[in-house]
Amino acid sequence: MCGIWALFGINGDANTACFDCFFKIKHRGPDAWRIERDAREPMATLGFHRLTIVDTLHGMQPMKIHQYPRVTLICNGEIYNCKRLREQYNFCYETRCDVEAVIHCYKHFSIAEAVKKLDGVFAFCLVDGEAKKIYLARDPYGVRPLFKLQDAENGVLGICSEAKGLVGVKPKLGPNATLAQFPPGHIEVWDILESGKVKLNRTEQYFKPGYPPSFKPFVSEDELKDLDVYQKTAYLLEAACKKRLMSDRRIGCLLSGGLDSSLVTALVVKLAKQQQISYKIQTFAIGMGDSPDLAAARIVADHLGTEHHEIKFDENDVKAALDDVIYHLESFDITTIRASLPMYLLSKYIKEKTDTTVIFSGEGADELAQGYIYFRDAPSEAAGHEESIRLLSDIYLYDGLRADRTTSAQSLEPRVPFLDIQFTNHYLNVDAKLKTPQNGVEKHLLRQSFANSGLLPDSILWRHKEAFSDGVASVKKSLFTTIDEIIRERFSKHDEEYPGTQPTTVESKYYRHVFEKSFPGQYNFTPYYWMPKWVQVSDPSARFIKHYAAKEKLNYIQEYKI
Repeated sequence: MCGIWALFGINGDANTACFDCFFKIKHRGPDAWRIERDAREPMATLGFHRLTIVDTLHGMQPMKIHQYPRVTLICNGEIYNCKRLREQYNFCYETRCDVEAVIHCYKHFSIAEAVKKLDGVFAFCLVDGEAKKIYLARDPYGVRPLFKLQDAENGVLGICSEAKGLVGVKPKLGPNATLAQFPPGHIEVWDILESGKVKLNRTEQYFKPGYPPSFKPFVSEDELKDLDVYQKTAYLLEAACKKRLMSDRRIGCLLSGGLDSSLVTALVVKLAKQQQISYKIQTFAIGMGDSPDLAAARIVADHLGTEHHEIKFDENDVKAALDDVIYHLESFDITTIRASLPMYLLSKYIKEKTDTTVIFSGEGADELAQGYIYFRDAPSEAAGHEESIRLLSDIYLYDGLRADRTTSAQSLEPRVPFLDIQFTNHYLNVDAKLKTPQNGVEKHLLRQSFANSGLLPDSILWRHKEAFSDGVASVKKSLFTTIDEIIRERFSKHDEEYPGTQPTTVESKYYRHVFEKSFPGQYNFTPYYWMPKWVQVSDPSARFIKHYAAKEKLNYIQEYKI
């Protein structure tokens, strides 16, 4: 996890005036920073904030290698198949840094083919001074963030890992300048004109959820040919975790005690032992009072023998963090902010109290595996599948954004195995009947795939579905109730009007009010409020869906003594 930033088409003096904006994302890379301007391209400036994960000595960016001296790369990402690419195409690497593979793939293939060769997560800007081209690309699910500032009339382009690094530049441009997220699974090609200005050449989508990978897969077909669908599911998720162990920094796991984070943690612990990693895996759980998440996470940690950290927070912590969370998220979505609060506080603890830097998390499982409670109301198997595709396509705006921003705000790097390309392709192409909730149990296929593995206790493997922002709260009082009370104490300005998605509650109006302070007029960052489908509710919390079944949840807690 790093921070990238670049401006093109702005003259030197104006460009220098924008440097302060570059430091707005220093939290993404506290280990080192660099800004470069090529004398041959005086209207192009590239900046990089580094969080050192792989190759502590030679991994600094902007990256140039001797073999291709006119190519410059800034990339926030991890390329998990970098070694395979070197062996497959005889690339001659100059560093141990995985993102060097991007340069070699670009020089050996077209940019469209190059991104399809990459098995990993990435957002990059590659400048070819000889060809007078700029290339932008983002990974298939948008795990790594990328924003684009564009002023087509004046030939200006800006890119940054977060909007806060560009929002201060926008007023210096023309009235038609736009700032928006760069879409996942896309590339853009820009021409560098003789004047130093830039012009968009073309945009191309190279990926949609369910597309098969174009790279040589981490797990070969021969390894899978004798496995049934459950065995394949388990095998591929383990492989997704295995490739993500690539790190020179300490690895830990966020552990809520729910199915997703518990499976990932169990697999990471298993693989760490196999690879004889020298330290014990740390796990981190957070909750308020008698939170069911804390109790469930304790069961998992004891079962796996991790170095477990249990963090408790209260309404004073929520008060102190709420506005900061909105700033870091760059979103005013209700459920995203609620769920981000505990994750932000947990990340803050990890940064301040431990030496863990790489964090495994369970994001993506609910979208992929139809894990949200409302999937029980899907009118058909096909409708459930299409909703899963929609959620995955937009995950970069909601849960994916939450995972990145809450951790990067504290200079940590998230790893999300459930969004692995080979794994998601397998899961999305399984018979639709197997993916739907079975007998009132979401993610039945995923649970059944690990039923005989011994990785987790049954109390966790079949745990009742919790929304994260609810699971961390007390059984007696939800987190959103606590938030609502805090907001009503501090906020009386309820009559503001906004363009775009309309806030309708005091809570949502407060979020929008705080958002507008830092990102005025950027309502496009949150195109719609995340809400469950097929059910009539006025609030996104799972507690308002009939299937949430408080009695069923209480019985579960009593049965397993959670």
